Amino acid sequence: MALVDILHMNSGSGDSSYTNNSLFTKIVMQKTAPFLKRTIKGMANKDILSDHCFMIADLGCSSGMNTLSLASNIIDIVHEVCQENNRKTPQFQVCLNDLFGNDFNNVFKLLPNFYKTLRKCKGEQIGPCFVSVVPGSFYGRLFPDESLHLIHSSYSVHWLSQVPEGLENNKQNIYIAKTSPLDVLQAYGKQFQTDFTKFLQLRYEEIVHDGRMVIVFQSRSSLDPTNDECSTLWELLIMSLLEMLKEGLVLESDINSFNLPFYFPHGDELRRIIEEDGSFSLDDIDIFEVDWDQHDMECNNRGKKTTKSIRAVTELLFSSHFGNSIIDMLFKKFEKKLADHLATKKTRHLCVVISLIKK
Repeated sequence: MALVDILHMNSGSGDSSYTNNSLFTKIVMQKTAPFLKRTIKGMANKDILSDHCFMIADLGCSSGMNTLSLASNIIDIVHEVCQENNRKTPQFQVCLNDLFGNDFNNVFKLLPNFYKTLRKCKGEQIGPCFVSVVPGSFYGRLFPDESLHLIHSSYSVHWLSQVPEGLENNKQNIYIAKTSPLDVLQAYGKQFQTDFTKFLQLRYEEIVHDGRMVIVFQSRSSLDPTNDECSTLWELLIMSLLEMLKEGLVLESDINSFNLPFYFPHGDELRRIIEEDGSFSLDDIDIFEVDWDQHDMECNNRGKKTTKSIRAVTELLFSSHFGNSIIDMLFKKFEKKLADHLATKKTRHLCVVISLIKK
């Protein structure tokens, strides 16, 4: 099956759902909030906020409260900036985008409280807010020409449009690993460059002149994509699969034909692709760290929460390839290995956030 048909976070509100295991992405959003505020303040100088309706798109919105928290945060910032500049706060159109399998029903159930809270906090100070969903891949067109003022995407654009071609030599690995041949590293980098360039060109058509994009990626500090901050979690997962291979629970051919479809770019890679494409200018860039196990410390169970987060994001990919029967065992083994790893080492997780302006 095509990746677009199977890729989505775990739906519903159960123990393994993305809704109940998205604290890490919430922490990332909180850390990038000041950056987002600076970006919107910069828009005030271009009179973009004076339009009748401010159009916002959240690409790769997934489900759960994080999505509407972001929308609420953007509305608050725009309202504050308009007040500072003695302008009337515009109406808002919030467009939520994700792939067709996304649990949009979960988002719909949260909308009544979202609207109620917005009216209670802002009253008549702002124009009405309209939320809609736009399902589809952001590697295709999603919106009319020059219709959006601000695009936001957090932890989504490092997902590729497809598993890179030419990974046949990446045996007994499921991502870029220290044992991966050079051509595997190159294939991932090439696929990301192709996808991100296409993403920029498509969004160029959809954003107004001087409109902004704020994009958050998982990143890395080293030019080497096999360094620990990128590969540790996935190498623990392949170790779990190889252990199951010895137990006769999975086939070696299934392991060798499975690779994860994402790529964590270095900041210099992003700069180069943006400059080579030329659709946008890089307005600002920031890099920061988050600990994968930061929220595990709160529940005195190192590894458990992080395992649930990884499962919520990747389970559908594993189950569609290996079958549902191995999933519980796979993540049980992974949790044990991750807990042992975290007991002796700190897992560093690097993020990069960029602000782009349409030329």
